[in-house]
Amino acid sequence: MTRPDAALLADREQLVVGERRVAIVRRAGTAERPILRLDGCDSREAVEALRGEELLVPVEDAPPLEEGEFWAHELAGCVVTDGEREIGVVARMVALPSCEALEVGDLLIPLVRDAIRSVDVPGRRIDVDMGFLG
Repeated sequence: MTRPDAALLADREQLVVGERRVAIVRRAGTAERPILRLDGCDSREAVEALRGEELLVPVEDAPPLEEGEFWAHELAGCVVTDGEREIGVVARMVALPSCEALEVGDLLIPLVRDAIRSVDVPGRRIDVDMGFLG
């Protein structure tokens, strides 16, 4: 699953909320700030019950990625190295105000060109420049 951004919501008919697929029955708002009415959410109480729940899109329903792109969940568990020196394992990707970062132990490694040398999702390896990170 992946968290839908505005592009993923554009033509979507269903989302996953909690453990179930839910149909989108009405759209309003803008592409950047959509307002959705979900099937079964016909009262304020029903909507309040979903507060804090993530709206997800199954990866198989998402548009294909471009060359060199990857989903955040694919990075969790990747071994992070600086050349041949192992730094740790990615616990998760964190969205920061200015960029995304990899959480590796006590470190937050920004996903920027100067910090990341390469990402090999099939090989489960990310090479970083610890010199850049100080």
